[in-house]
Amino acid sequence: MAVTLPPLPYPPEALEPHVSSKTLAVHHGKHHAAYVDKTVALVKGTALESASLEEIVRAQAGKPGPLFNSAAQAWNHDFLWKSMRPGGGGDATGPIAQRIEKDFGSHDGFRQQFSKAAADQFGSGWAWLVLDGDALRIVATSNAATPLTGSQVPLLTLDVWEHAYYLDYQQRRADYIAAFLAHLANWDYANANLAARAPR
Repeated sequence: MAVTLPPLPYPPEALEPHVSSKTLAVHHGKHHAAYVDKTVALVKGTALESASLEEIVRAQAGKPGPLFNSAAQAWNHDFLWKSMRPGGGGDATGPIAQRIEKDFGSHDGFRQQFSKAAADQFGSGWAWLVLDGDALRIVATSNAATPLTGSQVPLLTLDVWEHAYYLDYQQRRADYIAAFLAHLANWDYANANLAARAPR
């Protein structure tokens, strides 16, 4: 089976105090694991049984239902863990820093727009930094929707489903967003995505 639950890219306590090991135990060990298990069960015995998770998500684009929801959520969560790192956050570094200055006016401008998109997402969903053509944009998606199924290149994401932050922040989504931007955002990962997928 090509689809498995990947381990976290850091120890479960590594993101504390901003995201607790208790939250990661539930979020990764329960929610993410359940999406993976359901995806595996749904593709068993089908043409997608040996496909990668990305291939399954792309194949199910435009076909809303249990398989797309489970596979896309599994892919989004894997991308989320890599979008965070201990000692991250702050102003972007590397090539993406210049693009942020160009496309958002400043790092503060980026943070304001990202925070607004994440805070204003009604109910469950995601806030993304994406490459759209040759420009950076911030987009929000609902539920399991992901830019992976379109032409935009995902660079960084934040999960704003309540299970991502409620144990640590209760209803204070804005504090969770601020902690991600100040202390967790993995600019090395965003730069790697930019380098691998940016138009040449």
